[in-house]
Amino acid sequence: MSEDDSTLDEAFLRTWIGREQVIEDTISADLANRFAATFDLNEDFSFGDIVPPLLHVCLAQPIAPSRQIGADGHPRRGDFLPPVPLPRRMWAAGSMRFTGDLHVGETVRRVSRIADLTIKEGRSGTLCFVAVDHQIEARGRAIVTERQDIVYRSAETGTAPPKAAQPAAEGAYRETFDPSPVVLFRYSAVTFNGHRIHYDKPYATDVEGYPGLVVHGPLQATLLMHFAAKIRGGRPAQFSFRSQSPLFGDGPIVLHAEEAGDTLKLWTAAEGGPVAMSAEAGWA
Repeated sequence: MSEDDSTLDEAFLRTWIGREQVIEDTISADLANRFAATFDLNEDFSFGDIVPPLLHVCLAQPIAPSRQIGADGHPRRGDFLPPVPLPRRMWAAGSMRFTGDLHVGETVRRVSRIADLTIKEGRSGTLCFVAVDHQIEARGRAIVTERQDIVYRSAETGTAPPKAAQPAAEGAYRETFDPSPVVLFRYSAVTFNGHRIHYDKPYATDVEGYPGLVVHGPLQATLLMHFAAKIRGGRPAQFSFRSQSPLFGDGPIVLHAEEAGDTLKLWTAAEGGPVAMSAEAGWA
């Protein structure tokens, strides 16, 4: 089965459930400093320092040779990830639990496992959801436990939010961030993410049909996580997020937050646009 095949053999694809991948990596001061620079964090990291939340997304990423990269910039499927024959791939949602911090100089081990695969028919066509569990280990124990939900779509879907979408509500807390083309490129580089929709505008607009460069889901999640930590004065113990509509790097975006008991509700949106990503942070 190839990525261009129009059929979806769910029974075959579900044989990937349970497949595991283990990768080790070392947190360098250079990586921490590049990550901080991407988000304009005024920090200079050295050995032993605690690294910023969600830097773990940069760690232990699969390194595929260029000859194994597909037209969209992703590694070709069928090794760890199942060979879903739908061309559009996005990070749809995620949830994380933190039981400690990561430090510069530590060697980490990422254990990944395909947890589930489901096929659904949506208003925009066929969707295939792949759930991947990650465990980031350091010092002999799990530091981050994560569920990542990936969605695959057909080529003609998912390019823009509905015209009738309601503008996002105003949060009690607001902060702006400019996801310029340089920021999007740097985040792609620091996470070793080759998906062309984030840095190759002709590909994003002419091939995948978006109106501009797409702001990464995990980049938005990182912004919201850091925003939550700033509001409450410390990193959350739990953090979950879900993409609601695409967000494009053609101007500043707004981070919103409001108190909800022991948690914070957070969301991103362009000025006057619908909710792009919703999230919840908890400290219990």
